[in-house]
Amino acid sequence: MTPQTVAFYTLGCKLNYSETSSIGRLFEDSGYATVDFGQSADIYVINTCSVTEFADRKCRKVVRQAMRQNPQAFVIVVGCYAQLKPQEIAEIPGVDLVLGAAEKFRIIDFVDTITKSSGKGMVQAGAIKEANTFAGSFSFGDRTRSFLKVQDGCDYKCSFCTIPLARGKSRSDTVENVVKNANRIAELGVKEIVLTGVNIGDFGNGTEIIEGSLPKKNALFIDLIRALDTETLIPRFRISSIEPNLLTNEIIDFVAQSSRFMPHFHIPLQSGNDKQLQQMRRRYKRALYADRVKYIKTVMPHCCIGVDVIVGFPGETDEDFKETYRFLQELDISYLHVFTYSERNNTLAIEMDGVVSMEERRSRNEQLRILSEKKRRYFYEQFANSIRPVLFETDAEENRMSGFTDNYIKIETEYNSQIINTIELVSLSNVNAEGNMAAKVLENISI
Repeated sequence: MTPQTVAFYTLGCKLNYSETSSIGRLFEDSGYATVDFGQSADIYVINTCSVTEFADRKCRKVVRQAMRQNPQAFVIVVGCYAQLKPQEIAEIPGVDLVLGAAEKFRIIDFVDTITKSSGKGMVQAGAIKEANTFAGSFSFGDRTRSFLKVQDGCDYKCSFCTIPLARGKSRSDTVENVVKNANRIAELGVKEIVLTGVNIGDFGNGTEIIEGSLPKKNALFIDLIRALDTETLIPRFRISSIEPNLLTNEIIDFVAQSSRFMPHFHIPLQSGNDKQLQQMRRRYKRALYADRVKYIKTVMPHCCIGVDVIVGFPGETDEDFKETYRFLQELDISYLHVFTYSERNNTLAIEMDGVVSMEERRSRNEQLRILSEKKRRYFYEQFANSIRPVLFETDAEENRMSGFTDNYIKIETEYNSQIINTIELVSLSNVNAEGNMAAKVLENISI
């Protein structure tokens, strides 16, 4: 008998990619064969994001794509959007099953019970308080890099964010289990692990829950990375987005002396204006952020620093935005991830006065994107004529291949199948027309 087939589509963050991979392994363990999303499949699983309104529209588009491939297929929607608006998703033509945050890792239990819906799909999405246990996951695809989930949920209550409503309270894996998963990933041939979560600096919450009491925090994030550094065989680790108020000197100093943790931090700022930071209910002022950047660059001058910024938040005047722009311009950072503020139901921000027009939001977004490219190019140019280690990717185009240095500079060089998924020393030369760093592999030098 031919095994049933399943295809996956992931929207959103690295955390979603790690969870999609783990859901995929659940299907494979149950005898399903995974096929590309562009092919006909018996089941389509769509893992959603709901950070912006665009993600909601994208979900609808992906459902239509699945139905074009196989109108008789079952379509299952999971993820943040599924938890926040399950009834709305169930009414999308073609959706048969919607699973919430507490149900998505029991997806196999539900598969045999669904029938092809001619109308509204079935919803299995409990209250978010039911998502109170940690489900570990990691991605595995190109054998070069894996996203390893170490933490989930968030106890912060930023006024623009729906993630606590979609993922629940902060909770974590144990140090021992993360180390175990990292070694499993190493056995698959992966050379780099990116530690992911909703708020990874808050690692440790919920690692031991005693009935009738608050979760006990048995370990901190610094304890986790120390264990990974000494108890695993992975050559490279990266820390994904970490809140500035949780990025301690201790963590920075540890990364500075580690040969396995890469000199690369991604630190969300959201605004360079203290008025907006307060309205966003962020847990720091911009002076603390500037201090974090300064300290990183003191102990690791070569470190890459990425920044998240939101433009067009309610009440952000033109002068407020200019203040943010000047703050970012003066910071010794490497690139920006710029987000246009998007109204989300059930958030405090949606009730705030001073709505910024979409035209102005787009204009501010473009200004910061241009600044980001200038920052990135300047950062790259500092390393011209230097030598750095590069992990080479599997993709190749027109006899070229790419990879990333330890400090997250994307390089391009001549294609060589022998160095895919290996770490090689390269000589960096100049920024090319594509905005990447041209490089040459140093022969007869191994790492």
